[in-house]
Amino acid sequence: MSTRRKARRPHTRSGRPRLLSEEVEARLVSASRTGIAVELAAEMAGISRTTFLRWMALGRAEVEAREEGADPAPEAEEYAALYEKVRTARATAAARAMANIRRVADGGIVTKVTTRRFRDSVTGEIVEETVEDRTSPDWRADAWYLERQHRDQYGKDAVIAVEITGLGGPADEGQGEGPVDLAALAERLDKSLFSVEYPPALESGDVIDAEIVNP
Repeated sequence: MSTRRKARRPHTRSGRPRLLSEEVEARLVSASRTGIAVELAAEMAGISRTTFLRWMALGRAEVEAREEGADPAPEAEEYAALYEKVRTARATAAARAMANIRRVADGGIVTKVTTRRFRDSVTGEIVEETVEDRTSPDWRADAWYLERQHRDQYGKDAVIAVEITGLGGPADEGQGEGPVDLAALAERLDKSLFSVEYPPALESGDVIDAEIVNP
């Protein structure tokens, strides 16, 4: 059974060239694949941000309607195609950027390759030696990832949630919902939250880079 749709206004006008041409679509998709902002993608395609967002909204509505079982609307076909291409392009850009962030976090990126030739003092043979300079793991890339992908736990606005169930642990079981000694709770939190001592250099916030060295 087909689903009735609300009539849509035609997207072309008599005597006026069609705005969503193949060239404009190609520019939008190409720009989106780089991951730049919507406004800049629209400028690269020669259209306004409002027009681009309207096309995307029409395409999204059509795609979602089809997913819900509605019959395809021929007048929205080009918008649906544009929406899916742009969505895929932006997802590709995000995946590429995240892969680069992971590479920086893990380290090992080759930054310089030096090759030298010399004569071995013992054998007299010519020896070629290649030395690679690689980046060290960067914890800041991991911090950036956690802050944005796990905002509730590691974001700047994250808070420590404390469930008050009593102060004595298992020994307090069976005491019911009696009053909580807030002063004692505050003292316990102070000891637990600040029991870890950080190096002065980290506390000052002046650290530019860090490297873990096994003792």
